[in-house]
This record gives sequence, C-alpha cells and structure tokens, in this order.
Amino acid sequence: MTQLKHEAAPASNGRMPAFYIPHGAGPCFFMDWNPADAWNNMAAFLKGVEATLPYRPRAIVLVSGHWLEPHFSMTGHQRPELIYDYYGFPPHTYELKYPAPGAPDLAAEVARLLEENQLSAGVDAVRGYDHGMFIPLKLMFPAADIPVIQLSLRNDLDPRAHLEAGRAIAGLRDQGVLVVGSGMSFHNMRGYGDTRYTPLSAEFDDWLTAAVESEPEQRMTLLQNWVQAPHARDCHPPRAEEHLLPLMVVAGAAGDGPGRKVYSEEIMKTTISAFRFD
Repeated sequence: MTQLKHEAAPASNGRMPAFYIPHGAGPCFFMDWNPADAWNNMAAFLKGVEATLPYRPRAIVLVSGHWLEPHFSMTGHQRPELIYDYYGFPPHTYELKYPAPGAPDLAAEVARLLEENQLSAGVDAVRGYDHGMFIPLKLMFPAADIPVIQLSLRNDLDPRAHLEAGRAIAGLRDQGVLVVGSGMSFHNMRGYGDTRYTPLSAEFDDWLTAAVESEPEQRMTLLQNWVQAPHARDCHPPRAEEHLLPLMVVAGAAGDGPGRKVYSEEIMKTTISAFRFD
C-alpha cells in the first residue's frame, strides 16, 4: 500500500524542518525502469518537499549514505563536481548535471561546531557531490541554485556519534539551513524483490516510525539502539547500515522537535519511508 502525505508547512518560528529521505536506486528517476512506474510515487514525494517548507532555504547540509570517512568531513569546494558512483546504468545517466554551488564558509562552520562538541571533523576541499546528493536534489530543488555542502558519515558507523553530530549542528536550522539525510530506510541488496522480506521490512518500518514519533529523549535512546529493533539486521546487514545512519544525524538535529512519517510505500517488495522533524 502506498502512503503519501503532502502536508502544508506548519506555522514557522523561523526554524527549518529536517528530513530523512530515500534517494532511490542509482539514477532510477532519470531512466526507464521495469515496471515503468516503480519510482513515480517516491519522485512525487521528493518533488513536493519544497512546497512544504516555511521559506526558501539559505543553504542545505546533506548527509549521504555514500560517503564514509574516519572522521566527519565536509565538502569545501566552491563548485563541487559530480561523482557518478553508480555502475551499469545507461550512458545518459553519467551525463546528468546538478551545478549547485558549494558553501565553504558553511563547511568551516559545521566543522567548528562538531569540533566544539568533541567530534573530530575537517573540510575536504576537493571532494565532489555523490549521487546520494545530486539524484534526490535534482527532484527537490531542480534549479540547483541553493548552496549545498555534504557531510560525511563516520566509518565506525556508531549511531551515538551520528546523533551527537546532528545535535551539534541543530542550531543551523534557525539560520535557514535545511538538514537532509539521504539514504534508504530498508537497504539490504539481497532483500529487494524478495517477498520473504516484505513482512520483515514492514515490521522494522513500524518500529522505526514509532521511534521517530516518540518523545525526543526516548527517540534518541531508541535510535541509538536501533539494532535491537525487530529484523534490524535483515533490513540493514552488519557493516552495511550506512543508508540508515543519515537518519541519526537528522534526528539529532531535530532537537526537541517532533518527528513524523511523511512518505511510505512498498517498492521492490520492501517498505521504504521518509521522515520529517519540525
């Protein structure tokens, strides 16, 4: 069953919401697929995000499941190139463009905030944007005119550290910065298309939704201990949870704000969802 919600933005006190979004499979939104409408609802959700915002973001901090480093790193180039880090797709998908400007000053600010919270961080002045960034943002903000920095995951995959990283940058939301976590709430490559994973992914998704919608203190505890969720390792195998961890950063950045599911559907026999924090 498909569940889609395109809600009007609530009355704003100036704070940007934060989102954990699915970014699909490689360049799936920009190519033929079988079935042809497989990604249509997800694309519609992503295209609708901008209309739910209280105002135009000043900048975007995006955490992608496709960048892991020993310590938290930020893109610091003024004009980052694209990294086509997907394989075996049609030639035209390696010609996709997303010329969003970088934001070196914001990258330095994020590094400073993390360091002040005892989280080692640095700015990478060379790295470009990976497809966890440019594929969904081409749908969300197609004009590519909002400055963006990518924030890496830490390759120890420690959920607590990623929650703390989000908490460290939460104040940026009051400055008009949109925080986005880009991944997939189910990401077991062996499970896609396998009906045995349909009930497992649904049960995990129910747990994840309840965790996100819990009171903030309980939410942090539950997400820090996400491996205790039902079928957690069926949905995110060991050392392969990099597509879930962007949610931890976003939930940390949520502070005391409420979280809720804003999109969910069954794709390739598994449940995939998105969450918003206000």
